[in-house]
Parts: sequence; C-alpha cells; structure tokens
Amino acid sequence: MENVRLSFKEMCAKFDVTPRTLRYYEYIELLSPEREGRSRYYGPREIARMILILRGRKFGFQLEDIRQWLQIYEKEGTKAQMEAWVDMADRQLRELAEQKAQIEEAMADLKALRDETSASLNA
Repeated sequence: MENVRLSFKEMCAKFDVTPRTLRYYEYIELLSPEREGRSRYYGPREIARMILILRGRKFGFQLEDIRQWLQIYEKEGTKAQMEAWVDMADRQLRELAEQKAQIEEAMADLKALRDETSASLNA
C-alpha cells in the first residue's frame, strides 16, 4: 500500500461513495488529498482514514465524532486515540441499545396490531 495513489474517481469507486460525499469529507477536513493542478490524489494516509470514516459511519457515529477521533490520533498518538475510541464506543453502544429497544417495542406493537386486524378479518 506504500506507493498507492488513487485519483478522485478511483477513490469514489473503491469506497462506493458519491463524488459529493468525498468532496464533503474534504470540506469538513476528514480527508486532505494531494493536489496537482485540478486533480486530487489520495495516498495511504487518506485511504486509511477513509476506511476508519466508513467504519465509524457503519457503527452510527456522527462525522464530528469521527473527525475529533482522527484529530486526537494526529496530535496525541495511538494510546490517546484508543482511549477516546473506547469512550466513543461505549456511548455508541448505549445509543444503539436504546434504539434496539425502541425498534423491538415498535415491532411488538405493530405485530399485535397486525394480529388483531388479521383476527378481525377472519372473524
């Protein structure tokens, strides 16, 4: 991965993101590609950051949380980043557990209403 450099188009294809998304990640300073004229090139650092950004999004983290976490890594190194990550993960796990409980409750309510309606149809 050492000498890998992806163009803007290649980066979009590799990570299955829209050009708008990639430009937005640059705008909010999650990514800082090299520029040559009007072209942008993404090296190993940007590719690694993109993997982390997308993983964070998959887990439901807000972009601002991801940005802060990446900044900690840049400024303070791995131990501080790992501590921040553990805190973020704990918060997100609580949030996801709450969402799961809400979804399970909604599903139970919907199933009960569906069963009631189905029973009325068959009566």
